Amino acid sequence: MKRIVVKVGSAVLTQDTSIALERMNNLIDFLVDLKTKYEVILVSSGAVAAGYTQVQLDRKIIANRQALAAIGQPILMNLYNKKFSEYGLVTAQLLVTSANFKTYIQYSHVANSIDALLKANILPIINENDTTATKELIFGDNDQLSAEVATHTDSDLLIILSDIDAYYDSDPRTNEDAKVLKNVSQITRAELEKDVTPNSEFATGGIVTKLQAADLLLQQNKSMFLASGFDLKDVKSFILEDKHLGGTLFTKSDKI
Repeated sequence: MKRIVVKVGSAVLTQDTSIALERMNNLIDFLVDLKTKYEVILVSSGAVAAGYTQVQLDRKIIANRQALAAIGQPILMNLYNKKFSEYGLVTAQLLVTSANFKTYIQYSHVANSIDALLKANILPIINENDTTATKELIFGDNDQLSAEVATHTDSDLLIILSDIDAYYDSDPRTNEDAKVLKNVSQITRAELEKDVTPNSEFATGGIVTKLQAADLLLQQNKSMFLASGFDLKDVKSFILEDKHLGGTLFTKSDKI
């Protein structure tokens, strides 16, 4: 059975400083369908936003973001557990930092834990350990983290669900004639080195960190699919119906 990593960003899981429950439920429904065909690993942002629903600390301060993550992570997991349990599925939480992917010994422990969970039909839910991560260890809204997870768990595909629905030939926010690039096999250095411009106040990523994640996977001959997390029709068509209608596929392979 093929293995897929699905990453969902803070912008999808939050709305007006609250958890976007309808979008979260739609995501979970999709993951349940996906699990009928694939092994699934979820990389989920949203802990800081979940914490902010309880205590409104200044998110610009790293220590406060770490505190909010500590408050919000159990809230986030409780929401996931409650919904997945309706389908008879058990979830497991794994909190990691970039340090866990620096050496073979470190990332093999993560990979072995995930293998054991998948073998037991348990859905691993991974988040960056914001409570202990320093500024230098922050991945960027989990985009880089999800690419590392896909690489070190021998996954076949990374799906990133975001407020960014695809990769365009120019910025669609400033150019109404911008066109979706449906298939991308390489990314220029200039694009990878642009400034990070997150759209959500809780996010730390943006298109640049997604391109960096895609580039990491392309270097490993792995693939990534970027699509909207607000409307799941493009990702459902692509992965469940084998129809590439929207979104961007980053790949060097003819076959996924």
